[in-house]
Amino acid sequence: MKNNLKELREANGLTQESLANLVFVSRQTIISIEKEYYVPTTPLALKLAEILKTKVEDIFTLEKKDWK
Repeated sequence: MKNNLKELREANGLTQESLANLVFVSRQTIISIEKEYYVPTTPLALKLAEILKTKVEDIFTLEKKDWK
């Protein structure tokens, strides 16, 4: 799953630490999502979208290979 989390976070003037605090996860979780090592739960994805003032589908994109 591809994502634009880093770009959207930076566009909103947030650090990894500040975004993590806003969504009640660790900074490492934000790093893992940005590096595409971790796919967030639906509630976390919705909270990220709310904080970043966008839609979940603007943050996360499924690639064809993800449809196994």
